[in-house]
Amino acid sequence: MSDAVLFDVDDEIAIITLNRPDTRNCLSEDVREGLAQAWDRFENSDDLRVAVLTGAGETFCAGGDLKEMVATGMQVPPRDMFALPYDTVELTKPTIAAVNGAAFAGGWMIAQACDLCVASSRAKFAVTEVKVGRSSPWASPLIHMIPQRIMMEILLTGKPITAQRAYEIGLVNRVAEPDDLLDSAVGLAREILVGAPLSVRAARETVMLATEMGRSAALQAARAASENCYRSEDAQEGPAAFAAKRTPRWQGS
Repeated sequence: MSDAVLFDVDDEIAIITLNRPDTRNCLSEDVREGLAQAWDRFENSDDLRVAVLTGAGETFCAGGDLKEMVATGMQVPPRDMFALPYDTVELTKPTIAAVNGAAFAGGWMIAQACDLCVASSRAKFAVTEVKVGRSSPWASPLIHMIPQRIMMEILLTGKPITAQRAYEIGLVNRVAEPDDLLDSAVGLAREILVGAPLSVRAARETVMLATEMGRSAALQAARAASENCYRSEDAQEGPAAFAAKRTPRWQGS
């Protein structure tokens, strides 16, 4: 991997850092390539179970590389231009955005794509495309996260919202002081690690199925998605550990 995106490991947690603070971690070609490689490494590493995505310096990600767009005369971005978790990148494990500063346009996009979000109290979020004559089709899943009229205002005005406001509307899970941000995100990841791996995967799939389907269809699909978990060794280990008053020894199978 290049130095545009750093990949560190803390126990079973991958810490992925956008590392172009001089350009506010904008999604230039080298950052896009590095991010795609990082997600691939995370997904295909059996010993990694949760990823935390953050930015170097005082900005999470300022969005797409507008200079590149001008130089190339870019109109509609290619479908696979950005490595978006669970969209253009196939992932089966939980991801957490640790937003340490501005998450504007494409920065909001990649934070939104992660399963969970922890924000610095100094962070700001904005979908700024209306200010530069672009569009934000990637923002459509926001309707499942925040109320319609709040989404409408955010997209129509392009004005930033604070971390506290993002928390109030349900975009952010937790707000932390700047110096505690990464520890807070890693702490949330460790809370996930306590659970059985197959149970965590089934839980994530259940949330996504429920988001995308009606009630009856989601129930049926979630039951099917949970069978592998129910039939696993861990499904026997969990109750046995509880009965014996000991810590479970998860096998992930």
